Amino acid sequence: MAARENGAESGPRGPYDVLVIGGGNAALCAAISASRDGARVLVLEAAPRFYRGGNTRHTRNMRCAHDTATEILTGPYTEDEFFDDLLRVTGGQTDEELARHMIHESKDMLNWIVEQGVRFQPSLGGTLSLGRTNSFFLGGGRSMLNELYRTAEGLGVEVAYDSEVVALDIDDGTFRAATVRRGDALVRIEARALVAAAGGFEANIDWLKEGWGEVAENFLIRGTPYNRGTVLKMLMAAGVETIGDPTQCHAVAIDARAPKFDGGIITRLDCVVFGIVVNNRCERFYDEGEDIWPKRYAIWGRLVAAQPDQIAYIIFDARSLELFMPSLFPPISGASIAELAGKLGLDAEKLTATVEGFNAAVQPGTFDDKTLDDCRTVGLSPPKTHWARRIETAPFYAYPVRPGITFTYLATRIDREARMRMADGRPARNMFAAGEIMAGNVLGRGYAAGIGMTIGSVFGRIAGREAASNARQ
Repeated sequence: MAARENGAESGPRGPYDVLVIGGGNAALCAAISASRDGARVLVLEAAPRFYRGGNTRHTRNMRCAHDTATEILTGPYTEDEFFDDLLRVTGGQTDEELARHMIHESKDMLNWIVEQGVRFQPSLGGTLSLGRTNSFFLGGGRSMLNELYRTAEGLGVEVAYDSEVVALDIDDGTFRAATVRRGDALVRIEARALVAAAGGFEANIDWLKEGWGEVAENFLIRGTPYNRGTVLKMLMAAGVETIGDPTQCHAVAIDARAPKFDGGIITRLDCVVFGIVVNNRCERFYDEGEDIWPKRYAIWGRLVAAQPDQIAYIIFDARSLELFMPSLFPPISGASIAELAGKLGLDAEKLTATVEGFNAAVQPGTFDDKTLDDCRTVGLSPPKTHWARRIETAPFYAYPVRPGITFTYLATRIDREARMRMADGRPARNMFAAGEIMAGNVLGRGYAAGIGMTIGSVFGRIAGREAASNARQ
């Protein structure tokens, strides 16, 4: 069952010290960490090799604390500033002890991850405003993932693709074995310790509908179709404690023309701050210029989800067309707002009135897309508090957007050692978790760019180390 780099396969030669379920960043960090600590490790990836890696394939960067500028970062980002940012975006809905622990541990991740073969490039600027806080992977998430796999395989970590876990043998908080479906065969794999790093349940539309209702049918799933939450459900059934709200998630506004699954980063739109956003009644519904985009982009999925038919439209003019990274799909254009409305299927008179009302409320200011500028509206509800410029230069453009779900926040509760906790308050004996499946410990709501990869890397490294130590005992 263990997939080798050359594509040949053989059966597992158990028992293993550490079994890692999942194939993304958190899983690979756990596998590498455990292997470097002397453990014999098997990674189970439900996806085929080509689609390995879960949502990591679509990532670009990670947010880590650091005390000084570096070759790739323009200035310091202290632990306290990171924590303040996290408190702000989550509204305080975070386990503060775990959050501070993660942030402190993140300071060493930029070095550790490079030691595993990953390379960084200078951070991007513009609307992302991440040059000081976030480190960008050279070649993106897929390149980063390939380096982690190369390192893991070089250490002797075995990887099995097309290997879906369908049952877990857990007895009173002790993991015994996993039953794995491989084609038509079911295989039992025993291990001394378990690391669950199998993602959330965002690709399980039926589970999303349990919390969201029928509106979830209109959600698009930005990442892998393999994150269906089956491992999370099995852990819950075995008595593992959970934390988080099943309706909370990383949800951004993405191009409505994106595919149902796996559209990735190229369907995200970063132009909200340069225009206005209206629903299909041509009404604005939130302040488009509330804060720097990386601290607000992940609220727009939920905002659009609350609109009629879960659809909205970003409207802007020619002056803003080249100020942001475009979607894979070209914007819809019109010589006038009325013509644009017709192409969008919106009421031309209502959209024109909305744009004219916005233009009338815009105050003089100095536009600066790199800071919280003084361009704002007065007497408008909702206001636009920054980057407000009149929409008056033809041609006019629009992107239709829908909620794009990246990952969910219902999670297994863990401690500082990434050890799962049982519902009765006891720590699990030999079960650990990392990545999206435990991210809700840190992210009760909200998001800031790059935190997901930080959670996966930090707790993956911890989970692997602790699982290896546990297996020795």
